[in-house]
Amino acid sequence: MAISQPYFETVTIPPERSLLVFDRQLPEFPFNWHYHPEFELTLTVNSRGMRFVGDHVAQYGDGDLVLIAPNLPHAFQSQSLIGKATAHRAMICWFTQDWAGGLIRAVPELEPVAALLAQARRGIRFGPGTTARLRGRMLRLGQMDALAQVMELQSLLVALAAAPDRHTLATGEVTVSDMPRDRERLQKVLDHLHRHYDQPLRLKPLCDLVHLTESQLQRVFKRSARMSISAYVQQLRLGRACQMLVQTDSAMGRIATDCGFSDAADFARRFRKARGVTPSVYRATFRGR
Repeated sequence: MAISQPYFETVTIPPERSLLVFDRQLPEFPFNWHYHPEFELTLTVNSRGMRFVGDHVAQYGDGDLVLIAPNLPHAFQSQSLIGKATAHRAMICWFTQDWAGGLIRAVPELEPVAALLAQARRGIRFGPGTTARLRGRMLRLGQMDALAQVMELQSLLVALAAAPDRHTLATGEVTVSDMPRDRERLQKVLDHLHRHYDQPLRLKPLCDLVHLTESQLQRVFKRSARMSISAYVQQLRLGRACQMLVQTDSAMGRIATDCGFSDAADFARRFRKARGVTPSVYRATFRGR
């Protein structure tokens, strides 16, 4: 299976709407590694498969509930239906940082949601207790009118902010700057890095892209993304490596080359430092050997 760079997905929230809800029902969820500048809250039902968030890879099952922050690459790949279900189903809700931030500033009672959204920079998976409580409400979102959806999403975010059974996924994080100009620059830089992270990192093309010096670029990126450019590139490389380990039989040297590491030894060292196990053990864990 070919694994490409994450692609930019355009999520079109109409100007008269605060959010977008989509009840996705398909014969399968194909692997689709992508990112977008909106938050995404997704409940997956009737399905088993693999979930990819940043450099995190795990199996998902019925009732998988996750919150993913803007620009964090992710994908869901179905493997089998559950019971007598005839379609894999995911209820997806997209909303923007500007909408959520404005709401939190206007309504002090929503302040706990700010911490939830900050934590979502690494992706959040909610446990079975929270999912059981909110499952029905999530699935009914698609049947509501626009105003009811807005009111219900606020209530859902409050409930999620109070959930004790939530766990972060990726080892690194990406956030959205509060400064519009920083946000525009960050998007351009991220788009470039997502296309070229498997190549040696060079700052000059990035500097030319956003008309900044190297020191200015590093400062703007760290202020916006909460990590250095090199740390972000390594997260992308490790994310793709995790996917290749799980989805392909490629040799370690091939994975190292395809993901932008200098050689197999460099790949193994960085992977073990980030994931706590060797690439071979990681692969064997997912394959049950």
